[in-house]
Amino acid sequence: MNKLTEFEKYVIEQKGTERPFSGEYVDHNAQGIYCCKKCEAPLYKSEHKFNAHCGWPAFDDEIAGAVDRTMDADGRRVEITCHQCGGHLGHVFEGERLTDKNIRHCVNSVSMVFKPVNELNQVATSTTEKATFGAGCFWCVEAIFAQLNGVLSVQSGYCGGDARDANYDAVCSGKTAHAEVVHITFDPNIISYETLLTVLFESHDPTTLNQQGNDKGPQYRSVIFAHNSQQVDAANAFIEYLTAQQIWPNPIVTQISAFDTFYAAESYHDDYFAKHGEQPYCQLVVKPKFNKVMAKFAEIRKR
Repeated sequence: MNKLTEFEKYVIEQKGTERPFSGEYVDHNAQGIYCCKKCEAPLYKSEHKFNAHCGWPAFDDEIAGAVDRTMDADGRRVEITCHQCGGHLGHVFEGERLTDKNIRHCVNSVSMVFKPVNELNQVATSTTEKATFGAGCFWCVEAIFAQLNGVLSVQSGYCGGDARDANYDAVCSGKTAHAEVVHITFDPNIISYETLLTVLFESHDPTTLNQQGNDKGPQYRSVIFAHNSQQVDAANAFIEYLTAQQIWPNPIVTQISAFDTFYAAESYHDDYFAKHGEQPYCQLVVKPKFNKVMAKFAEIRKR
């Protein structure tokens, strides 16, 4: 979670409201994604935004599953909150006929952070794409994804923290808010993003908060860092599908956040399982999981 200023806490955590026409995004028209200020979960696409002349940013749609609705105590208005962290966004209104969708999400600018198109790699410039996942210790996750046909490279590292840089000792302290992640370059003509999601959810338990097995701490959280709006939609749809299938007895707690900065891990983490397979942790934790996942996805494993 991002650190909040006192005013941000007042709005996001205490359900306050910023003054009309005072927010950063009232007249903002750039292309990109509006994310939750507290947890950076994607909330709205720029094409959802319209000028309602009300003094606050207005949206006539939302990213699927991103926003929750709750009736205010007085029964007069419907509050909207971030589905992922519960942060207060504003209120939603229907029947005003301001757009064809006939709905207005009235959102405090201070409740959001904007990710522009170029930062999200929205426009593809090559035949390769990126995917960034956190699913516990990156030694195991890296070993699994490196074996998939169509995956060109996998790099272990850190993402999602509030520090400007990261290193293993600092991240392991749990104080930097980074997650251990794998940063994947893949060819979508060979392996789809949806297939990568399938492997991701087969390779870890997405229902344990800040924990995978005996590895505990926010650095081990289940998280998807989306590089564009298509990945946001795909990840939300996939989680909704898995939830409907009731595969796990407990709810999925996987976070979806907009990709920001990736910090490569120290070089000794590269290909750790391949180089140190006899190490006790690798034998007891990594190898059983690796073998299980590889057996399930043998048909898409590199030859």
